[in-house]
Amino acid sequence: MMVINKALLAAVVLATIIIITARPSVQETVSIANLLSNKILIVHCRSGDGDDLGGHAVAAGGTLRWSFEPSVVGRKLFRCKLAVEDMRISFVAYEQYEEAFSGNWIVRDDGVYGNPNRLPTFLMAAWKQPSTA
Repeated sequence: MMVINKALLAAVVLATIIIITARPSVQETVSIANLLSNKILIVHCRSGDGDDLGGHAVAAGGTLRWSFEPSVVGRKLFRCKLAVEDMRISFVAYEQYEEAFSGNWIVRDDGVYGNPNRLPTFLMAAWKQPSTA
C-alpha cells in the first residue's frame, strides 16, 4: 500500500502552479487575408476547447486577425469555415505543436494558401461548390 505524503503532494502542486503561471506570456497570431476578386469573404472560426470567434465578413483586400495564448496542457486547435457566394472551404487554421506557429492564410479565387510553421506558401484547400441534387 502506497502512502502519499500530503505535504509533498501540496508542494508538487504548488510548484506546478508557479511554473505554469510564471512562464512568459506567448501570443500566437493567426491571420486570414481576403485577396478574392472584389468579393466579401465570410469567416467563422472556433477552437476545439470552446473559443468561438463568431462570423466575420472580410472585405476584399481586408484581413481577419486574432491572437491568443497557446494551451498549457493539451493542444490548441482552430478550425475555420470560409464562404463566398456558393463556394465553401473548411480547414485547420491553427494546430499547436511544440514549436512556434505562424498562421498566415491567403484566400484567393482558387482556394486558401498558407505557410504554417513558416513553410513555403502552398494551396491548402480548394473551393468546393455545393452538390446539386
